[in-house]
Amino acid sequence: MHLAAEVGVSRAALARRFTTLVGEPPMSYLADWRITLAADMLRETDDTVGTIARKVGYANAFALSVAFKRLRGTRPSDHRNSESAQWRAG
Repeated sequence: MHLAAEVGVSRAALARRFTTLVGEPPMSYLADWRITLAADMLRETDDTVGTIARKVGYANAFALSVAFKRLRGTRPSDHRNSESAQWRAG
């Protein structure tokens, strides 16, 4: 069942209310949240990109990589490597 149905409103009404309260549409918020989780996992674990993709709700490493690049401007593996390099330098 959809969240909108659970609270008794249309999906459009829920999306409008969410956007008003949060400042961005639900799907944009969700995508950003998932990519933020993935970025943290890349920094904090040795999990593969594919494993992280599945943990944050993407079907595979490719899907995560496309979204990560779109939102962060870099590939997940490059993010991990830059974080590792910064950690070693610091």
